[in-house]
Amino acid sequence: MPDSTTAAQASPRAAQSPVDPSDFDSGAESTSAVAPIGVAIIGGGPAGLSAGINLVRANRRIAIIDSNRPRHSATLQSHGFLTRDGAPPLELRRLGREEFEAYPSAIFAPAIVREVTPLTEAEAHAVGFPDGIGFRVRGSGIRGAADVEYVARRVLITAGLTEQLPALPMIRAYYGTALHSCVECDGFEKSDKPLALIGETSDVFSRALLISRFSSDLIVFTNGADTVRPEQEAQLARIGITVERRAIDDIVGEKAEMTGVRLADGTVIPRVGGFVRPRWQAPVEFLGEQDIARDGWGLIVVDDRGETSIRGVYAVGDIVPPGPQQLIIAAGGGAQVAMRLNMDLIRGALNI
Repeated sequence: MPDSTTAAQASPRAAQSPVDPSDFDSGAESTSAVAPIGVAIIGGGPAGLSAGINLVRANRRIAIIDSNRPRHSATLQSHGFLTRDGAPPLELRRLGREEFEAYPSAIFAPAIVREVTPLTEAEAHAVGFPDGIGFRVRGSGIRGAADVEYVARRVLITAGLTEQLPALPMIRAYYGTALHSCVECDGFEKSDKPLALIGETSDVFSRALLISRFSSDLIVFTNGADTVRPEQEAQLARIGITVERRAIDDIVGEKAEMTGVRLADGTVIPRVGGFVRPRWQAPVEFLGEQDIARDGWGLIVVDDRGETSIRGVYAVGDIVPPGPQQLIIAAGGGAQVAMRLNMDLIRGALNI
């Protein structure tokens, strides 16, 4: 992959007007040894790439810092993405990166963000940030890439989530092929098959209702957790869905084909696939001791503009409520937040 400068020179877009030198993202008034940028985007998935493209098109200097650890790396196909139905998620990321890097003010940095530190008001003004808000972002390069450091007027977190699957030895072997987490994304391909829903969280009832659109042969496995109330179990039974409350030992199968769920007592219940409800964690260790508001699921709380409880830090995509959804929704969210973030930068530059 060529670096961003080479990509920009090869693109017709590079011949267009560069970043307006009057824009405060340019760092024209900066005394910093590190070139200031408008926004540091942490995460190069659909949400981050969509936000990045929209922000560079607003004549902003944007850096996307990506660790190349997508949550959906095991998924072979994504669905519901207009003009790209069935495309591998990694291919969508590759195409999105190419489009982003075609703009002259775009920077794509393969790195793991280690630290996001707010600047003092005096430091922000010294860098050339007129509203006194800014952040220093440091990351460790991956795959031989250099370490990175930016000072940015705003930070946008699009890092997605890390998943904690039920503690079953072989579940990873079938995750992304026979077992998935997104019903809207992969339900159609599982139509009319004997399915399992494995989950230990309080929302498995509603997820079971959703899966019932695709299969009339569904068993909900709670793995011993008391997450389905008796009245909910009765409602599920009325539409032919069974709740299995016994503990699970493992997923069984032959090579890549799942054949069943083995319970702790040795019983094997035949199933050819289904859905798993992971627990999620928002990977924001780079914030250090900065306190960022979360909801009861651990997701990052944002206002209607996409801003978190930390002034100047925005978030969008799977990391915000309601959590993981289709890739096209993440991309749309990135575009929306980019527009609102751009207006925040405009108002900040004009102190209005």
